[in-house]
Amino acid sequence: MNNETETQNCDFTSDLKLKGFKVYQINGDLSKIPVYSRRDFYKICINTSKSIIQYADRGIETDGTILFFGNPIIPYSWEIVSGEHEGYACVFTEEFLRAKDRSDTLHESPLFKIGGTPIFSLCTEQKNFIDSLFQKMIKEYETDYVFKDDLMRSYINLIIHESMKMQPSENFFKHKNASSRITSLFLELLERQFPVETKDQPLALKTPQDYAQSLSVHVNHLNRSVKEITGKSTTAHITERIIGEAKALLQHTDWSIADIGYSLGFEYPSYFNNYFKRLTGTIPKSLRV
Repeated sequence: MNNETETQNCDFTSDLKLKGFKVYQINGDLSKIPVYSRRDFYKICINTSKSIIQYADRGIETDGTILFFGNPIIPYSWEIVSGEHEGYACVFTEEFLRAKDRSDTLHESPLFKIGGTPIFSLCTEQKNFIDSLFQKMIKEYETDYVFKDDLMRSYINLIIHESMKMQPSENFFKHKNASSRITSLFLELLERQFPVETKDQPLALKTPQDYAQSLSVHVNHLNRSVKEITGKSTTAHITERIIGEAKALLQHTDWSIADIGYSLGFEYPSYFNNYFKRLTGTIPKSLRV
């Protein structure tokens, strides 16, 4: 990769982290596709080509137009078999999409859910419609419209809902992989604890040992499996989810900071304050308006 491409990718990633969203067109040259960290962002991509996609422990061969949903906690690779390909893509954070909504997380969506089917084959009519939404996003992305982010969220949600009405592709071939199965169970168990609805009942599962015991596996096996499949440790997943929920509770409830800490499994407010500051660089009170 040359210096110019490295600079472009750096600018792309910096802009994405700042705004939480990026949309772009894909035209033929693979070297022009922006590079970013899949573990930080969700991705929706429409692509017309002959390809082989590996997604966790599954794979699919495509020949035509597909719509793909990438989950940041599941590794995937995309090999373009044909010389020509075209399409559009957008990448975004869950925080961007859920800025004003504490409803179910993207992990619970049938499109992004662990173990779900993230690839849809499109007919010409579906392709033209999804293409038009991406074209509108690209056009609006360059404007100074004050409610641009809300408009982008609407386009993303429209693509998600249109996709949920489609019949997912059934061309998957599945490999037996115990690590993938254990990781899927762990992530689903983690998500079932959220969102936190009461301040009087702390989280039942707080540590890798808690999750391993609930899944009836040794904690070392759980840790190895999660690291192998997602690239992140069990502790990192738990921590990120707790911090994400803490931010949501601080911003969207009138609970006291002590109550929020207790609901997330911290017996004393000082423990919660120190934990939050160590991981975010700021104190919980700073998120309160």
